[in-house]
Amino acid sequence: MNEGNPTHAAHPSDGDQPTEGDFELARPVPEVPGVPGVPEARSGSASAGERTRPLHDPDPYSTPPYGEPGPWAPAPPVQHPAATPARGTVVPPQATPPAPAVSAGSASESGAEQRYDPWAKGTPSEQRGGQGPLQQSGAAVLTAQQRKRRAWRLLFGWTVLVTVVAGAAGGFVGAYVEREGIGEVHLPQAAGVPAGRAPGSVAGIAARALPSVVTLHVRGSDEAGTGTGFVLDAHGHILTNNHVVQPAASGGEITVTFSSGESAKAKVVGRDTGYDLAVVQVSGVRGLTPLPLGNSDDVQVGDPVVAIGAPFDLANTVTSGIISAKERPITAGGEKGDGSDVSYVDALQTDAPINPGNSGGPLLDAHARVIGINSAIRSAGSGSDPGQDQDQGQAGSIGLGFAIPVNQAKRVAEELINKGHATHPVIGVTLDMGYTGDGARIDTKGAGGGPAVIRGGPGARAGLRSGDVITEVDGQRVHSGEELIIKIRAHRPGDRLRLTVEHGGTERQVPLELGASEQN
Repeated sequence: MNEGNPTHAAHPSDGDQPTEGDFELARPVPEVPGVPGVPEARSGSASAGERTRPLHDPDPYSTPPYGEPGPWAPAPPVQHPAATPARGTVVPPQATPPAPAVSAGSASESGAEQRYDPWAKGTPSEQRGGQGPLQQSGAAVLTAQQRKRRAWRLLFGWTVLVTVVAGAAGGFVGAYVEREGIGEVHLPQAAGVPAGRAPGSVAGIAARALPSVVTLHVRGSDEAGTGTGFVLDAHGHILTNNHVVQPAASGGEITVTFSSGESAKAKVVGRDTGYDLAVVQVSGVRGLTPLPLGNSDDVQVGDPVVAIGAPFDLANTVTSGIISAKERPITAGGEKGDGSDVSYVDALQTDAPINPGNSGGPLLDAHARVIGINSAIRSAGSGSDPGQDQDQGQAGSIGLGFAIPVNQAKRVAEELINKGHATHPVIGVTLDMGYTGDGARIDTKGAGGGPAVIRGGPGARAGLRSGDVITEVDGQRVHSGEELIIKIRAHRPGDRLRLTVEHGGTERQVPLELGASEQN
């Protein structure tokens, strides 16, 4: 066999045994006329060393190695891909493999085509110049469209980031400028306090009591006034001072305004001049909240109190103070001159500001319970001032306010609601109101010229006589006739008292049971 070219040995005939040296190169087989490369068929049996037909079918395309001018064509040189360099490095020029031998009939290659390596990066011109594009290790090279999209995404991301940072910075700067100001003075302010208040605080007491406190506008035939009251029960009964409703006693109009702003007409149920108390009633009003009544006997000097009223028609005004004194004898009224309109009060004294218009309003303890009914004040340059019906030119509160004890007011209110009038405890004597000595002296004559000690009355049964001077009631000193009346009216009819009596320099103890009088 020739190197690189296969040979076909002639097959020996069946009768001949091949021996060493019997093989020879095959001779070209005559072609079939008209068909290139196809041997002409021979007749008869084939002779030794000759083939009767070709080993392959005719090739109509004359493909080497079976066609002409072949029979062999050189194989293309073996090409190996270049090793991928590290990212960002320049690909060195590829060594151009030696040009293969070109057989007859093959087209010759130019110098540029011989140097081009299809596995290397870069165009032929870049490879000839020794410069190749940068390669990335393990990553695909982005297309122009992908690079454009990535650029837009980066731009959008940076835009959002800058916007967020700028907004946060602007908000912080704006808040700081608004809070601190630029060139302005801002005074510090304390932090907020909780919305709720302790039940015993002034605010807590006021919140519970205000819905039950009312303002009364009273109009009569020739005068009008403003006062305060509070709800006693769900039936619409309201307690106030007598001098508040006095203008409408003989025909007039009373309007009650609640803390919610709603108004209703009211009528007088009963009133008592001696106690300066009155009860009115509203109709058609639902959802009333009565104020709970406390015990005025348990009050101590120094206890905190809250007063609610409408001073000078300023409704729902709340003031606070303490109990300044107890059992303070107060007389108020007396405009008629005959004493029939004088009120005698064994009052609670307070420094809570009370002014005209507070009359009839509640005086509350630390548990929002009524312990007194505000009734009178002491003004500068005047005596006692029971409230709105006094001279409006006088000064207001100077810290001397007086309230009717609720224990006394409760009894009177119950009688006014149940009977329409109240009873007064009496001892059945006539006092000398002009007596200037210490104590209360029994007069020599009674009203209308009768005896000063009423026959069969409590005083007569206890052995009291004309000219007796009563100096004490249950051990408490009495300095005048007014004080004796106040001490007696602080009790109920039927209560038993112990009187200290002097007569002709002799002192004695007189037990006495109080009687009752329906005279107002």
